[in-house]
Amino acid sequence: MHIEPGVVDGAKIALSYATAAGGFAMAGKLARDDVRNNGGVAPLVLRSLIATALVFSFFEVFPHHPVGVSEVHLILGSTLLLLFGAGAASIGLAAGLLIQGLFFAPFDLPQYGMNVTTLLVPLWGISLLAKRIVPDATPYVDLKYSQALALSTAYQGGIVAWVAFWAFYGHGFTAETMTEVASFGAAYMTVIIVEPLADLAVLAVAKALRRQSQGPLFNIRLHQGA
Repeated sequence: MHIEPGVVDGAKIALSYATAAGGFAMAGKLARDDVRNNGGVAPLVLRSLIATALVFSFFEVFPHHPVGVSEVHLILGSTLLLLFGAGAASIGLAAGLLIQGLFFAPFDLPQYGMNVTTLLVPLWGISLLAKRIVPDATPYVDLKYSQALALSTAYQGGIVAWVAFWAFYGHGFTAETMTEVASFGAAYMTVIIVEPLADLAVLAVAKALRRQSQGPLFNIRLHQGA
C-alpha cells in the first residue's frame, strides 16, 4: 500500500497532511477508548510497542511487490485489532510505518501522510464494523470465518479505495491510471484469501494458550465479551 513517489506531488500533497491529521485524530480516539476500556495507559503502551514491532516486520520482512501505483503488502490490520485492540493497532501502524521511512526507506517519507491515512482510516472503519457484526457476548477467539472474512475484506477494500483515490487525485482519470489502479486492486485483494485464515489461526493459538494470551499484552476482548 506504499504510494509510489511522484504519484502525488507539488501543491497537491498538502491534502495528505489534512487527511493524516484526521487519521491521527481517529487513532487518538481509539487509543483513549482503549485506556478507558482495555486496561489503562501502561497496557496500551505495551501493546502498542508490540504492534509497532510487528508492523515494521510486516513491511520489511514479509514479501512485498510493486504493482501499478503502489506495493502489495500483507499488513494483517484486522489481526492486530483482534489481538491488541484498535488503539494499539492504530499506534503500531503509524509508528511502524514511520520507523520504516526514517531508517530504511527515506524516499517514502514525503508520502507518509498518504500512506498513514491509507492504513488508519480503514482500521477505524473495521473497529466500528467489529462492534456491529460480533455480538457483545462473543470473545474474539470464538470468531467465525465469515466474521474474520468481513473484517479483512473491509480493511483491504478500504486500503484499495484510498490508493485509488490518491492515484486519481494525483494523475487524473486517465486510461493509464485506471489500468494501474485496477492491476493493484486485483493483486491486493488476493490478500483477502490469506488474512482471514491468518486471523483464525492466530485466534486458535490464543484460545489454546489461554493462560499465556491473557493480561496486559493482549486485548481484553480476546477472551471475554464486551
